[in-house]
Amino acid sequence: MKEDNDINIEQPIFNDCWNKIGVMGDRSCGELAAVIHCYECAVYAAVGDSLLEREPAADYLEDWMKILEETSAIPDIYDSNEAVIRTNEAISIIIFRLGNERLALPVRMLQEVTHPCVIQPLPHRSNELFLGLVNIRGETLLCASLQSLLHIQPTEENVNKKLSSKTNSTVKLINIQRMIVAGQGEDKWVFPVDEVHGIFRFHLNELQDAPVVITKSEEGYTRGIVYWEGKKVNYLDSDLLFYTLNHKIL
Repeated sequence: MKEDNDINIEQPIFNDCWNKIGVMGDRSCGELAAVIHCYECAVYAAVGDSLLEREPAADYLEDWMKILEETSAIPDIYDSNEAVIRTNEAISIIIFRLGNERLALPVRMLQEVTHPCVIQPLPHRSNELFLGLVNIRGETLLCASLQSLLHIQPTEENVNKKLSSKTNSTVKLINIQRMIVAGQGEDKWVFPVDEVHGIFRFHLNELQDAPVVITKSEEGYTRGIVYWEGKKVNYLDSDLLFYTLNHKIL
């Protein structure tokens, strides 16, 4: 009879089609036109479920306990997203991109991230700031442009995408743009963004004061600065942001 330590846990066998015909391969999969990215595919989700349901190694929990014990509560500012932060003095934020700027909002304000939806403009009301109405899962929400509010210039890449879509209908581009649904209670807004990087945790000590040139500006919505992958991220003042939207649009 084999002892428990001698039990051989078989490695899972799965179809990693995303590495062959998906976004990591030659992109020949016929499902990409519908799901946009392999993350949204049912095959990818099924493989993820099978990995989570497999039996863990005997020393799995002990190894992770050692990793967490060795992790500093105040990691280096440029490598903070590589560390696991376990402290009450940490903030969870969602990082996204508008143009060449990386911005962040507190996760407590995040309701949902979705693919771009049709924006229905309102006659005599819609403008560069207030884009119109969006239907999210049967709920009609107000859609506003943070790019306009924060005076962020569009990138040349986005301009070229718009031009190519108008001039050549055969051009196929991977759309990484998303819509962020944010707010609390009934006060919810939809913001189109160029890309969503994900949710991350930062120690409060990493939140640096915003530069004077920003804080003294009339449009200064930056609460502080954090660094993610060596890049500056403007952590937005969500209270001021929603207050401004409600008073400028409603």
